[in-house]
Amino acid sequence: MSSLFGCVLAINLIIPVSLLNYTESNVDDQDCQRDAWVSVDEHLYTPTGRSSVNTSGTKHIHEYLQLSCTKLIEAFPLDEVDDDFVRTVKNCIFSESKPSPLKGPLRLAAISKDVIEGILDLDVSVAQSEDFLHYFSGGKLFPGSIPLAHRYGGHQFGYWSGQLGDGRAHLLGEYTNRKAERWELQLKGSGQTPYSRQGDGRAVVRSSVREFLSSEAMFALGVPTSRAASLVVSEEQIWRDRFYNGNVKSEKGAVVLRLAKSWFRIGSLEVLAQAGELDLLRKLLNFVIEEHFPDISSNDPDKYLVFYSSVVNETANMIAQWMSVGFAHGVCNTDNFSLLSITIDYGPFGFMESYNPKFVPNTSDDEGRYSIGNQANVGLFNMEKLLEALSPVLSFKQHQGAKHVLKGYANTYQTRFHQLFKAKLGLLGEEHDGYLIAFLLKLMEDTGADFTMTFRQLSETSAQCLTHRGFPKESWAIEDLSSHELFSHWLSLYLLRLGSPEGHQDEDRQNRMKSVNPRYVLRNWMAESSIGKAERSDYSEVELLHHTLSMPYLTQEAAERAGYAARPPPWARDLRVSCSS
Repeated sequence: MSSLFGCVLAINLIIPVSLLNYTESNVDDQDCQRDAWVSVDEHLYTPTGRSSVNTSGTKHIHEYLQLSCTKLIEAFPLDEVDDDFVRTVKNCIFSESKPSPLKGPLRLAAISKDVIEGILDLDVSVAQSEDFLHYFSGGKLFPGSIPLAHRYGGHQFGYWSGQLGDGRAHLLGEYTNRKAERWELQLKGSGQTPYSRQGDGRAVVRSSVREFLSSEAMFALGVPTSRAASLVVSEEQIWRDRFYNGNVKSEKGAVVLRLAKSWFRIGSLEVLAQAGELDLLRKLLNFVIEEHFPDISSNDPDKYLVFYSSVVNETANMIAQWMSVGFAHGVCNTDNFSLLSITIDYGPFGFMESYNPKFVPNTSDDEGRYSIGNQANVGLFNMEKLLEALSPVLSFKQHQGAKHVLKGYANTYQTRFHQLFKAKLGLLGEEHDGYLIAFLLKLMEDTGADFTMTFRQLSETSAQCLTHRGFPKESWAIEDLSSHELFSHWLSLYLLRLGSPEGHQDEDRQNRMKSVNPRYVLRNWMAESSIGKAERSDYSEVELLHHTLSMPYLTQEAAERAGYAARPPPWARDLRVSCSS
Protein backbone atom coordinates (compact mmCIF):
# COMPACT_ATOMS: atom_id res chain seq x y z
CA MET A 1 0.00 0.00 0.00
CA SER A 2 1.31 3.44 -0.88
CA SER A 3 -0.04 5.29 2.11
CA LEU A 4 1.46 5.50 5.57
CA PHE A 5 -2.02 4.69 6.91
CA GLY A 6 -1.64 1.33 5.19
CA CYS A 7 1.20 0.62 7.61
CA VAL A 8 3.92 1.54 5.13
CA LEU A 9 5.99 4.67 5.76
CA ALA A 10 6.81 6.47 2.53
CA ILE A 11 10.30 7.41 3.65
CA ASN A 12 12.15 4.23 2.76
CA LEU A 13 -19.37 14.73 31.17
CA ILE A 14 -21.34 17.18 29.79
CA ILE A 15 -24.26 18.33 31.96
CA PRO A 16 -27.40 19.80 30.38
CA VAL A 17 -26.92 23.55 30.40
CA SER A 18 -29.90 25.76 31.01
CA LEU A 19 -28.98 28.54 28.65
CA LEU A 20 -28.20 31.60 30.70
CA ASN A 21 -29.14 34.84 29.02
CA TYR A 22 -27.68 37.82 30.81
CA THR A 23 -27.43 41.32 29.41
CA GLU A 24 -23.83 42.38 29.37
CA SER A 25 -22.83 44.19 32.56
CA ASN A 26 -20.18 46.84 33.04
CA VAL A 27 -16.88 44.97 32.77
CA ASP A 28 -14.52 47.93 32.93
CA ASP A 29 -13.79 47.22 36.59
CA GLN A 30 -11.84 43.96 36.24
CA ASP A 31 -10.82 41.89 39.20
CA CYS A 32 -6.97 42.12 39.21
CA GLN A 33 -11.29 9.99 34.73
CA ARG A 34 -14.87 10.59 34.44
CA ASP A 35 -17.81 10.10 36.72
CA ALA A 36 -19.99 7.00 36.66
CA TRP A 37 -23.45 7.70 35.31
CA VAL A 38 -26.78 6.58 36.74
CA SER A 39 -28.12 6.10 33.23
CA VAL A 40 -26.74 7.02 29.88
CA ASP A 41 -30.20 8.04 28.75
CA GLU A 42 -31.52 10.13 31.61
CA HIS A 43 -32.54 13.66 30.82
CA LEU A 44 -30.53 14.95 33.74
CA TYR A 45 -27.14 13.29 33.49
CA THR A 46 -26.59 13.13 37.24
CA PRO A 47 -23.31 11.51 38.28
CA THR A 48 -23.44 9.01 41.09
CA GLY A 49 -21.65 9.63 44.34
CA ARG A 50 -21.95 13.44 44.15
CA SER A 51 -24.68 15.26 45.99
CA SER A 52 -26.56 18.07 44.39
CA VAL A 53 -25.36 21.52 45.34
CA ASN A 54 -27.39 24.30 46.88
CA THR A 55 -26.13 27.30 44.94
CA SER A 56 -27.28 29.80 47.55
CA GLY A 57 -24.29 31.00 49.50
CA THR A 58 -21.82 29.73 46.90
CA LYS A 59 -18.60 31.74 46.80
CA HIS A 60 -17.79 33.87 43.79
CA ILE A 61 -15.61 32.24 41.17
CA HIS A 62 -12.69 34.58 41.78
CA GLU A 63 -12.53 33.43 45.41
CA TYR A 64 -11.83 29.89 44.22
CA LEU A 65 -9.89 30.20 40.99
CA GLN A 66 -6.68 32.20 41.31
CA LEU A 67 -4.13 32.18 38.51
CA SER A 68 -0.46 33.02 38.29
CA CYS A 69 1.61 34.45 35.45
CA THR A 70 4.71 34.89 37.60
CA LYS A 71 6.76 32.05 36.12
CA LEU A 72 6.32 33.14 32.53
CA ILE A 73 6.82 36.84 33.20
CA GLU A 74 9.91 36.28 35.33
CA ALA A 75 11.40 33.77 32.90
CA PHE A 76 11.14 35.84 29.72
CA PRO A 77 11.33 39.45 28.60
CA LEU A 78 7.96 40.85 27.56
CA ASP A 79 7.22 42.84 24.44
CA GLU A 80 8.41 46.39 25.06
CA VAL A 81 5.40 47.84 23.25
CA ASP A 82 2.26 47.78 25.39
CA ASP A 83 -0.40 47.96 22.70
CA ASP A 84 -2.45 45.60 20.54
CA PHE A 85 -1.75 47.18 17.15
CA VAL A 86 -0.51 44.61 14.65
CA ARG A 87 3.25 44.66 14.21
CA THR A 88 6.41 42.61 13.92
CA VAL A 89 7.50 41.73 17.44
CA LYS A 90 11.11 41.09 18.43
CA ASN A 91 13.14 39.84 21.41
CA CYS A 92 10.30 38.41 23.49
CA ILE A 93 8.10 35.35 23.95
CA PHE A 94 4.90 37.14 24.97
CA SER A 95 3.11 40.44 24.55
CA GLU A 96 0.73 41.73 27.18
CA SER A 97 -2.73 41.89 25.65
CA LYS A 98 -6.13 42.25 27.31
CA PRO A 99 -9.14 40.29 26.06
CA SER A 100 -11.95 42.25 24.44
CA PRO A 101 -15.31 41.43 26.07
CA LEU A 102 -17.96 39.93 23.84
CA LYS A 103 -20.81 42.29 23.03
CA GLY A 104 -24.49 41.71 23.58
CA PRO A 105 -26.29 39.14 25.72
CA LEU A 106 -24.11 36.15 26.65
CA ARG A 107 -25.20 32.53 26.77
CA LEU A 108 -23.49 29.48 28.18
CA ALA A 109 -23.75 26.98 25.34
CA ALA A 110 -21.74 24.12 26.84
CA ILE A 111 -19.60 23.23 29.82
CA SER A 112 -17.35 20.28 30.63
CA LYS A 113 -18.10 19.05 34.12
CA ASP A 114 -14.97 16.91 34.02
CA VAL A 115 -12.77 19.95 33.42
CA ILE A 116 -14.61 22.32 35.77
CA GLU A 117 -14.58 19.89 38.70
CA GLY A 118 -11.72 17.53 37.87
CA ILE A 119 -9.15 20.13 36.80
CA LEU A 120 -10.31 23.54 38.02
CA ASP A 121 -11.58 22.32 41.42
CA LEU A 122 -14.85 24.23 41.03
CA ASP A 123 -18.34 22.96 41.66
CA VAL A 124 -20.20 22.92 38.38
CA SER A 125 -22.97 24.98 40.01
CA VAL A 126 -20.77 28.07 39.53
CA ALA A 127 -21.85 27.99 35.89
CA GLN A 128 -25.25 29.27 36.99
CA SER A 129 -23.83 32.67 37.86
CA GLU A 130 -23.50 35.74 35.67
CA ASP A 131 -19.89 36.09 36.80
CA PHE A 132 -19.09 32.74 35.21
CA LEU A 133 -20.03 34.04 31.77
CA HIS A 134 -17.74 37.03 32.08
CA TYR A 135 -14.76 35.29 33.68
CA PHE A 136 -14.92 32.43 31.18
CA SER A 137 -15.24 34.67 28.12
CA GLY A 138 -12.73 37.41 28.97
CA GLY A 139 -15.10 40.08 30.28
CA LYS A 140 -13.50 39.87 33.71
CA LEU A 141 -10.06 38.66 34.73
CA PHE A 142 -9.30 36.04 37.36
CA PRO A 143 -7.16 37.20 40.29
CA GLY A 144 -3.49 36.91 39.37
CA SER A 145 -4.16 36.95 35.64
CA ILE A 146 -1.95 39.06 33.39
CA PRO A 147 -3.23 38.15 29.92
CA LEU A 148 -0.53 37.32 27.40
CA ALA A 149 -0.42 36.67 23.67
CA HIS A 150 2.32 34.30 22.53
CA ARG A 151 4.74 35.12 19.72
CA TYR A 152 5.53 32.19 17.43
CA GLY A 153 6.09 31.44 13.77
CA GLY A 154 5.61 28.38 11.64
CA HIS A 155 5.87 26.43 8.43
CA GLN A 156 2.43 26.41 6.85
CA PHE A 157 1.79 23.91 4.06
CA GLY A 158 5.53 23.36 3.84
CA TYR A 159 6.66 26.99 3.62
CA TRP A 160 8.01 29.36 6.25
CA SER A 161 5.31 31.93 7.04
CA GLY A 162 7.25 34.20 9.37
CA GLN A 163 5.67 35.61 12.51
CA LEU A 164 2.25 34.19 13.33
CA GLY A 165 1.38 34.14 17.03
CA ASP A 166 -1.81 34.16 19.10
CA GLY A 167 -3.99 36.25 16.83
CA ARG A 168 -7.21 35.67 18.78
CA ALA A 169 -6.13 33.87 21.92
CA HIS A 170 -5.16 35.13 25.37
CA LEU A 171 -3.22 33.11 27.91
CA LEU A 172 -4.83 34.03 31.24
CA GLY A 173 -2.31 32.30 33.47
CA GLU A 174 -1.45 29.04 35.19
CA TYR A 175 -3.66 27.25 37.71
CA THR A 176 -2.29 24.63 40.11
CA ASN A 177 -5.09 22.33 41.25
CA ARG A 178 -5.53 20.19 44.33
CA LYS A 179 -3.75 17.31 42.58
CA ALA A 180 -0.71 19.59 42.10
CA GLU A 181 -1.30 19.60 38.33
CA ARG A 182 -0.40 22.83 36.57
CA TRP A 183 -2.67 23.92 33.74
CA GLU A 184 -2.48 26.98 31.50
CA LEU A 185 -5.86 28.60 30.81
CA GLN A 186 -6.35 30.23 27.44
CA LEU A 187 -9.29 32.02 25.85
CA LYS A 188 -9.86 31.55 22.12
CA GLY A 189 -11.88 34.15 20.25
CA SER A 190 -11.22 36.82 22.86
CA GLY A 191 -10.14 39.72 20.67
CA GLN A 192 -7.24 41.25 18.81
CA THR A 193 -3.58 41.01 19.77
CA PRO A 194 -0.34 42.23 18.15
CA TYR A 195 -0.41 38.96 16.20
CA SER A 196 -3.91 39.27 14.69
CA ARG A 197 -2.56 40.15 11.22
CA GLN A 198 -5.69 40.89 9.15
CA GLY A 199 -8.06 39.18 11.59
CA ASP A 200 -10.60 40.63 14.00
CA GLY A 201 -9.52 38.40 16.90
CA ARG A 202 -12.89 36.71 17.12
CA ALA A 203 -14.17 33.17 16.65
CA VAL A 204 -17.65 32.16 15.51
CA VAL A 205 -20.09 29.63 16.92
CA ARG A 206 -19.38 27.21 14.08
CA SER A 207 -15.67 26.78 14.82
CA SER A 208 -16.07 27.13 18.58
CA VAL A 209 -18.57 24.28 18.83
CA ARG A 210 -16.13 22.09 16.91
CA GLU A 211 -13.19 23.11 19.14
CA PHE A 212 -15.14 22.45 22.32
CA LEU A 213 -16.57 19.09 21.25
CA SER A 214 -13.40 17.76 19.63
CA SER A 215 -11.13 18.60 22.57
CA GLU A 216 -13.30 16.66 25.00
CA ALA A 217 -14.06 13.87 22.52
CA MET A 218 -10.38 13.21 21.86
CA PHE A 219 -9.71 13.11 25.60
CA ALA A 220 -12.42 10.49 26.04
CA LEU A 221 -10.85 8.47 23.21
CA GLY A 222 -7.57 8.44 25.13
CA VAL A 223 -5.67 10.63 22.65
CA PRO A 224 -3.27 13.27 24.10
CA THR A 225 -5.07 16.60 23.75
CA SER A 226 -5.77 20.04 25.08
CA ARG A 227 -9.05 20.33 27.01
CA ALA A 228 -12.06 22.64 26.81
CA ALA A 229 -13.88 23.96 29.87
CA SER A 230 -16.68 26.05 28.44
CA LEU A 231 -18.29 27.63 25.41
CA VAL A 232 -19.84 31.08 25.78
CA VAL A 233 -21.82 32.56 22.89
CA SER A 234 -22.86 36.16 22.23
CA GLU A 235 -25.11 37.99 19.81
CA GLU A 236 -22.12 39.98 18.54
CA GLN A 237 -22.03 39.92 14.75
CA ILE A 238 -18.85 38.45 13.24
CA TRP A 239 -18.41 38.61 9.48
CA ARG A 240 -16.91 35.57 7.76
CA ASP A 241 -16.36 34.29 4.24
CA ARG A 242 -16.80 30.65 5.18
CA PHE A 243 -15.52 29.08 1.94
CA TYR A 244 -13.45 31.98 0.63
CA ASN A 245 -15.80 32.42 -2.31
CA GLY A 246 -16.81 36.03 -1.70
CA ASN A 247 -20.00 35.08 0.14
CA VAL A 248 -19.49 37.02 3.39
CA LYS A 249 -22.11 36.40 6.06
CA SER A 250 -22.77 37.45 9.62
CA GLU A 251 -22.28 34.79 12.32
CA LYS A 252 -22.48 34.82 16.10
CA GLY A 253 -19.30 35.29 18.12
CA ALA A 254 -18.12 32.79 20.74
CA VAL A 255 -15.26 32.15 23.15
CA VAL A 256 -13.88 28.80 24.30
CA LEU A 257 -11.87 28.52 27.50
CA ARG A 258 -9.31 25.82 26.79
CA LEU A 259 -6.55 24.29 28.86
CA ALA A 260 -3.19 22.60 28.32
CA LYS A 261 -0.13 21.91 30.42
CA SER A 262 1.65 24.19 27.96
CA TRP A 263 0.79 25.99 24.74
CA PHE A 264 4.36 26.10 23.41
CA ARG A 265 4.69 24.61 19.95
CA ILE A 266 7.41 23.96 17.36
CA GLY A 267 6.84 27.43 15.95
CA SER A 268 7.68 28.91 19.37
CA LEU A 269 11.28 27.82 18.81
CA GLU A 270 11.35 28.39 15.07
CA VAL A 271 10.61 32.11 15.26
CA LEU A 272 13.54 32.63 17.66
CA ALA A 273 15.97 30.62 15.56
CA GLN A 274 14.88 32.40 12.38
CA ALA A 275 15.34 35.79 14.06
CA GLY A 276 18.76 34.84 15.45
CA GLU A 277 17.56 35.39 19.03
CA LEU A 278 19.66 32.52 20.34
CA ASP A 279 19.87 33.57 23.99
CA LEU A 280 16.09 33.65 24.09
CA LEU A 281 15.96 30.31 22.25
CA ARG A 282 18.10 28.75 25.00
CA LYS A 283 15.95 30.37 27.69
CA LEU A 284 12.77 28.96 26.20
CA LEU A 285 14.28 25.50 25.74
CA ASN A 286 15.56 25.46 29.32
CA PHE A 287 12.17 26.60 30.62
CA VAL A 288 10.22 23.96 28.67
CA ILE A 289 12.61 21.20 29.76
CA GLU A 290 12.62 22.22 33.42
CA GLU A 291 8.85 22.66 33.61
CA HIS A 292 7.57 19.82 31.44
CA PHE A 293 10.29 17.20 31.04
CA PRO A 294 11.16 16.18 34.61
CA ASP A 295 13.15 13.14 33.47
CA ILE A 296 15.70 15.38 31.75
CA SER A 297 18.36 16.79 34.07
CA SER A 298 18.92 20.52 33.68
CA ASN A 299 22.64 19.82 34.17
CA ASP A 300 22.82 17.27 31.36
CA PRO A 301 25.08 18.70 28.62
CA ASP A 302 23.00 16.73 26.10
CA LYS A 303 19.63 17.90 27.45
CA TYR A 304 18.57 19.48 24.15
CA LEU A 305 19.31 16.24 22.33
CA VAL A 306 17.38 14.22 24.92
CA PHE A 307 14.51 16.71 24.64
CA TYR A 308 14.49 16.34 20.86
CA SER A 309 14.45 12.57 21.12
CA SER A 310 11.45 12.71 23.45
CA VAL A 311 9.48 15.05 21.18
CA VAL A 312 10.22 12.92 18.10
CA ASN A 313 9.11 9.71 19.78
CA GLU A 314 6.00 11.16 21.41
CA THR A 315 4.93 12.91 18.21
CA ALA A 316 5.16 9.60 16.34
CA ASN A 317 3.07 7.99 19.09
CA MET A 318 0.47 10.77 18.98
CA ILE A 319 0.02 10.52 15.22
CA ALA A 320 -0.32 6.73 15.45
CA GLN A 321 -3.11 7.33 17.97
CA TRP A 322 -4.78 9.77 15.56
CA MET A 323 -4.70 7.07 12.92
CA SER A 324 -6.15 4.45 15.23
CA VAL A 325 -9.34 6.50 15.64
CA GLY A 326 -9.46 7.78 12.06
CA PHE A 327 -8.66 11.39 12.97
CA ALA A 328 -7.34 13.86 10.39
CA HIS A 329 -6.11 17.09 11.96
CA GLY A 330 -6.45 19.07 8.75
CA VAL A 331 -3.69 21.66 9.31
CA CYS A 332 -0.50 19.96 10.52
CA ASN A 333 1.62 23.10 10.30
CA THR A 334 4.56 23.47 12.68
CA ASP A 335 2.68 26.23 14.51
CA ASN A 336 -0.06 23.68 15.30
CA PHE A 337 2.27 20.98 16.67
CA SER A 338 2.77 21.00 20.43
CA LEU A 339 6.19 20.56 22.03
CA LEU A 340 4.39 18.33 24.54
CA SER A 341 3.05 16.14 21.72
CA ILE A 342 -0.60 16.77 22.49
CA THR A 343 -3.30 17.55 19.94
CA ILE A 344 -3.97 21.31 19.79
CA ASP A 345 -5.67 23.87 17.58
CA TYR A 346 -8.75 22.05 16.33
CA GLY A 347 -9.73 23.66 13.04
CA PRO A 348 -10.78 21.93 9.79
CA PHE A 349 -10.31 18.44 11.24
CA GLY A 350 -12.39 15.41 10.43
CA PHE A 351 -12.98 11.83 11.50
CA MET A 352 -12.79 9.63 8.42
CA GLU A 353 -15.97 7.78 7.50
CA SER A 354 -15.44 5.54 4.47
CA TYR A 355 -11.88 4.30 4.68
CA ASN A 356 -9.76 6.35 2.32
CA PRO A 357 -6.07 7.15 2.93
CA LYS A 358 -6.55 10.26 0.78
CA PHE A 359 -9.28 11.65 3.03
CA VAL A 360 -8.85 15.44 3.36
CA PRO A 361 -11.35 17.31 5.55
CA ASN A 362 -9.96 20.79 4.81
CA THR A 363 -11.28 22.60 1.72
CA SER A 364 -8.12 24.74 1.69
CA ASP A 365 -5.85 21.72 1.21
CA ASP A 366 -6.18 21.35 -2.54
CA GLU A 367 -3.06 19.19 -2.90
CA GLY A 368 -3.95 16.84 -0.05
CA ARG A 369 -0.77 17.61 1.88
CA TYR A 370 -2.55 16.93 5.15
CA SER A 371 -4.57 13.92 4.05
CA ILE A 372 -5.06 11.36 6.76
CA GLY A 373 -2.69 8.93 5.07
CA ASN A 374 0.09 11.53 4.90
CA GLN A 375 -0.02 12.69 8.50
CA ALA A 376 2.94 10.64 9.71
CA ASN A 377 5.05 11.87 6.81
CA VAL A 378 4.11 15.44 7.68
CA GLY A 379 5.00 14.67 11.28
CA LEU A 380 8.46 13.72 10.04
CA PHE A 381 8.70 17.00 8.12
CA ASN A 382 7.78 18.89 11.30
CA MET A 383 10.43 17.03 13.28
CA GLU A 384 12.97 18.05 10.63
CA LYS A 385 11.93 21.68 11.11
CA LEU A 386 12.24 21.30 14.86
CA LEU A 387 15.79 20.04 14.38
CA GLU A 388 16.54 23.06 12.19
CA ALA A 389 15.32 25.33 14.99
CA LEU A 390 17.51 23.51 17.53
CA SER A 391 20.60 23.41 15.32
CA PRO A 392 22.07 26.76 16.49
CA VAL A 393 22.31 25.47 20.06
CA LEU A 394 23.55 21.95 19.26
CA SER A 395 27.17 20.90 18.89
CA PHE A 396 28.23 19.02 15.77
CA LYS A 397 28.16 15.73 17.68
CA GLN A 398 24.71 16.48 19.14
CA HIS A 399 23.40 17.40 15.70
CA GLN A 400 24.59 14.08 14.34
CA GLY A 401 22.89 12.35 17.25
CA ALA A 402 19.66 14.22 16.53
CA LYS A 403 19.76 13.10 12.90
CA HIS A 404 20.11 9.53 14.12
CA VAL A 405 17.07 10.07 16.37
CA LEU A 406 15.12 11.35 13.37
CA LYS A 407 15.92 8.20 11.43
CA GLY A 408 14.19 6.21 14.17
CA TYR A 409 10.92 8.13 13.74
CA ALA A 410 9.58 5.71 11.11
CA ASN A 411 10.19 2.65 13.25
CA THR A 412 8.64 4.32 16.31
CA TYR A 413 5.55 5.19 14.32
CA GLN A 414 5.22 1.76 12.68
CA THR A 415 5.68 -0.03 16.00
CA ARG A 416 2.99 2.02 17.73
CA PHE A 417 0.66 1.78 14.72
CA HIS A 418 1.05 -2.00 14.74
CA GLN A 419 0.37 -2.20 18.50
CA LEU A 420 -2.76 -0.09 18.25
CA PHE A 421 -4.25 -1.93 15.30
CA LYS A 422 -3.46 -5.32 16.84
CA ALA A 423 -5.49 -4.19 19.84
CA LYS A 424 -8.31 -3.01 17.57
CA LEU A 425 -8.50 -6.55 16.17
CA GLY A 426 -8.27 -8.14 19.62
CA LEU A 427 -4.98 -9.87 18.80
CA LEU A 428 -2.67 -11.00 21.60
CA GLY A 429 0.87 -12.30 21.59
CA GLU A 430 4.09 -11.17 20.00
CA GLU A 431 3.29 -12.24 16.45
CA HIS A 432 3.76 -9.64 13.74
CA ASP A 433 0.32 -9.04 12.27
CA GLY A 434 1.19 -6.33 9.77
CA TYR A 435 -0.04 -8.39 6.81
CA LEU A 436 -3.40 -9.13 8.43
CA ILE A 437 -3.87 -5.44 9.32
CA ALA A 438 -2.81 -4.16 5.89
CA PHE A 439 -5.01 -6.77 4.17
CA LEU A 440 -8.05 -5.57 6.11
CA LEU A 441 -7.32 -1.90 5.40
CA LYS A 442 -6.98 -2.68 1.70
CA LEU A 443 -10.39 -4.41 1.69
CA MET A 444 -11.85 -1.40 3.50
CA GLU A 445 -10.33 0.97 0.96
CA ASP A 446 -11.64 -1.04 -2.01
CA THR A 447 -15.17 -1.28 -0.60
CA GLY A 448 -15.32 2.14 1.09
CA ALA A 449 -16.25 0.44 4.35
CA ASP A 450 -16.73 2.73 7.32
CA PHE A 451 -13.54 2.91 9.36
CA THR A 452 -15.01 3.34 12.83
CA MET A 453 -17.93 0.94 12.52
CA THR A 454 -16.02 -1.84 10.74
CA PHE A 455 -13.80 -2.27 13.77
CA ARG A 456 -16.65 -1.71 16.20
CA GLN A 457 -18.93 -4.24 14.53
CA LEU A 458 -16.11 -6.82 14.46
CA SER A 459 -15.91 -6.18 18.20
CA GLU A 460 -19.61 -6.82 18.64
CA THR A 461 -19.71 -10.03 16.58
CA SER A 462 -19.00 -13.37 18.25
CA ALA A 463 -16.42 -15.76 16.83
CA GLN A 464 -19.22 -18.21 16.12
CA CYS A 465 -21.09 -15.66 14.01
CA LEU A 466 -17.87 -14.74 12.24
CA THR A 467 -17.19 -18.40 11.47
CA HIS A 468 -20.66 -18.94 10.01
CA ARG A 469 -20.82 -15.50 8.39
CA GLY A 470 -23.89 -14.81 10.48
CA PHE A 471 -23.62 -11.06 10.80
CA PRO A 472 -26.42 -9.14 12.55
CA LYS A 473 -28.57 -7.12 10.16
CA GLU A 474 -27.43 -3.87 11.79
CA SER A 475 -23.79 -4.63 10.91
CA TRP A 476 -23.92 -2.38 7.89
CA ALA A 477 -20.18 -1.69 7.79
CA ILE A 478 -19.26 -5.38 7.77
CA GLU A 479 -21.93 -5.92 5.12
CA ASP A 480 -20.11 -3.40 2.92
CA LEU A 481 -16.77 -5.03 3.67
CA SER A 482 -18.07 -8.51 2.95
CA SER A 483 -18.89 -7.51 -0.63
CA HIS A 484 -15.18 -7.83 -1.44
CA GLU A 485 -14.27 -11.07 -3.18
CA LEU A 486 -11.31 -11.56 -0.81
CA PHE A 487 -13.26 -10.92 2.39
CA SER A 488 -13.76 -14.64 3.12
CA HIS A 489 -10.03 -15.20 2.73
CA TRP A 490 -9.19 -12.40 5.16
CA LEU A 491 -11.81 -13.62 7.62
CA SER A 492 -10.36 -17.15 7.54
CA LEU A 493 -6.90 -15.76 8.30
CA TYR A 494 -8.32 -13.64 11.10
CA LEU A 495 -10.17 -16.54 12.73
CA LEU A 496 -7.08 -18.71 12.41
CA ARG A 497 -5.05 -16.01 14.15
CA LEU A 498 -7.66 -15.69 16.91
CA GLY A 499 -7.44 -19.43 17.47
CA SER A 500 -11.23 -19.94 17.43
CA PRO A 501 -11.91 -18.62 20.97
CA GLU A 502 -15.06 -19.88 22.64
CA GLY A 503 -17.13 -18.92 25.67
CA HIS A 504 -15.38 -16.62 28.11
CA GLN A 505 -12.35 -16.36 25.85
CA ASP A 506 -14.44 -14.89 23.07
CA GLU A 507 -16.24 -12.58 25.49
CA ASP A 508 -12.85 -11.36 26.66
CA ARG A 509 -11.82 -10.77 23.05
CA GLN A 510 -14.98 -8.79 22.34
CA ASN A 511 -14.64 -6.73 25.51
CA ARG A 512 -11.00 -5.95 24.74
CA MET A 513 -11.96 -4.81 21.28
CA LYS A 514 -14.92 -2.74 22.44
CA SER A 515 -12.66 -0.94 24.90
CA VAL A 516 -10.47 0.41 22.07
CA ASN A 517 -12.94 0.64 19.17
CA PRO A 518 -15.37 3.52 19.76
CA ARG A 519 -18.97 3.30 18.71
CA TYR A 520 -19.17 7.07 18.39
CA VAL A 521 -16.74 9.66 17.04
CA LEU A 522 -17.33 13.30 16.14
CA ARG A 523 -18.17 12.82 12.49
CA ASN A 524 -18.38 16.08 10.56
CA TRP A 525 -22.03 15.54 9.74
CA MET A 526 -22.84 15.23 13.44
CA ALA A 527 -20.90 18.39 14.24
CA GLU A 528 -22.58 20.17 11.32
CA SER A 529 -26.03 19.13 12.53
CA SER A 530 -25.35 20.49 16.01
CA ILE A 531 -23.85 23.70 14.58
CA GLY A 532 -26.93 24.34 12.46
CA LYS A 533 -29.07 24.20 15.60
CA ALA A 534 -26.57 26.19 17.67
CA GLU A 535 -26.64 29.01 15.13
CA ARG A 536 -30.39 29.18 15.88
CA SER A 537 -29.62 29.29 19.63
CA ASP A 538 -30.59 25.64 20.15
CA TYR A 539 -27.73 23.91 21.97
CA SER A 540 -29.51 20.65 22.69
CA GLU A 541 -27.52 18.65 20.18
CA VAL A 542 -24.24 20.14 21.41
CA GLU A 543 -25.23 18.78 24.83
CA LEU A 544 -26.18 15.39 23.42
CA LEU A 545 -23.00 15.08 21.39
CA HIS A 546 -20.77 16.08 24.28
CA HIS A 547 -22.47 13.61 26.57
CA THR A 548 -22.30 10.86 23.95
CA LEU A 549 -18.66 11.48 23.08
CA SER A 550 -17.61 11.53 26.74
CA MET A 551 -18.37 7.79 26.73
CA PRO A 552 -17.56 6.76 23.15
CA TYR A 553 -17.07 3.08 23.91
CA LEU A 554 -20.46 2.62 25.60
CA THR A 555 -23.67 2.02 23.62
CA GLN A 556 -26.14 4.77 24.53
CA GLU A 557 -29.86 4.84 23.81
CA ALA A 558 -30.09 8.55 23.03
CA ALA A 559 -27.13 8.34 20.66
CA GLU A 560 -28.64 5.36 18.89
CA ARG A 561 -31.92 7.21 18.41
CA ALA A 562 -29.97 10.12 16.97
CA GLY A 563 -28.35 7.78 14.44
CA TYR A 564 -24.79 8.39 15.62
CA ALA A 565 -23.83 4.77 14.95
CA ALA A 566 -25.95 4.39 11.84
CA ARG A 567 -24.87 4.70 8.23
CA PRO A 568 -24.02 8.39 7.63
CA PRO A 569 -26.62 10.35 5.64
CA PRO A 570 -25.88 10.74 1.92
CA TRP A 571 -25.20 14.48 2.26
CA ALA A 572 -22.30 13.74 4.63
CA ARG A 573 -20.22 12.10 1.90
CA ASP A 574 -18.83 15.29 0.43
CA LEU A 575 -18.91 17.45 3.54
CA ARG A 576 -15.72 19.41 4.09
CA VAL A 577 -14.77 22.26 6.37
CA SER A 578 -12.59 25.30 5.94
CA CYS A 579 -10.01 27.27 7.90
CA SER A 580 -12.47 30.17 8.10
CA SER A 581 -13.40 30.39 11.76
